[in-house]
Amino acid sequence: MSRIERLAALLEVPLLVTSGVNVRYLTGLASSNAALLVDPGGEATLFTDFRYARRARTLESVRFEQTARAVIGDLATRLAGQTIGIEAHVLTLDSLHALRAGSVAAQPTSGLVERLRAIKEPAELESLRQAAAISDKVFGALAEERFAGRTELELAWRVRELFNEHGSSELSFDTMVAAADNGASPHSDNRDVAVLANTLVIIDAGCRVDGYASDCTRTFATGGLPDELARAYAVCLEAQLAGLEAMGPGVSGREADAAARDVIAAAGWAEEFGHGLGHGIGLEVHEAPAARPESTDTLEAGNVLSCEPGIYLAGVAGVRIEDMVLITDDGRERLTQVGKELVTVG
Repeated sequence: MSRIERLAALLEVPLLVTSGVNVRYLTGLASSNAALLVDPGGEATLFTDFRYARRARTLESVRFEQTARAVIGDLATRLAGQTIGIEAHVLTLDSLHALRAGSVAAQPTSGLVERLRAIKEPAELESLRQAAAISDKVFGALAEERFAGRTELELAWRVRELFNEHGSSELSFDTMVAAADNGASPHSDNRDVAVLANTLVIIDAGCRVDGYASDCTRTFATGGLPDELARAYAVCLEAQLAGLEAMGPGVSGREADAAARDVIAAAGWAEEFGHGLGHGIGLEVHEAPAARPESTDTLEAGNVLSCEPGIYLAGVAGVRIEDMVLITDDGRERLTQVGKELVTVG
């Protein structure tokens, strides 16, 4: 059964898919301005403007209609009087008002395509494996570099060069290089500041293969560490291994998160781990399912998600260790294989 047919089986009324990622997933068309109307009977019509029309016409799985540049405004006329479902988490209020002004009755839905995307198909897994393998090579090469004396910005550029050298010219997100106190924030900007000796440096980076993302984090030492930082790394690694071990089919996102969180809490750093354990990875770097305290997801075979506990010591440094994990029928498989023992890069 095709992706469109699987989506159609979930519908009671036609669904207007306006998420660019979801349109790409269902049709193969990557664009900045397209919508797809999927009928419960399995028929699908792709709408986009002149810029993407030539590519859209080559798609065999959908019927194509060329629209004006303002796709939603055009559809408000074409779909006048119809009742359709909309992606409520994607469609803007302006677009919703445009549809309603054209007498289109819009019923909100959320996450229908994302639910399908969460279970990866063999071809998707192959792309994700390739992206993860490239990440392994990049992080392995980083372990041979010297960090101290180079700025975070310089190191981030070096990461980009390494991804290009090892087979991917497209990053999946902006590389984060966070040394010393800059690493005490889970998301930080790279600074034009030299990395000091005897501290920790978090590098969070990824690439894309055929649109599918990798996401990996390793934390490096730039010399001998104060006891607190050495202990923080050891605790974070223990928590990451516990989180990995907990992940499997039928396990809730909350349970997986708790397995890692309990280790960090027992070490006295519960308040220093303020984000979730993991998120789905695919065409987007952050997608379903989620492993965090408030998650309502249950892991299934075919899910690919991150396992990335962290400890963030304000004003001092941070540590995070992240792998990509495939949930299998009987457990899990690490897709990123680069080592996780603390590496001193100098």
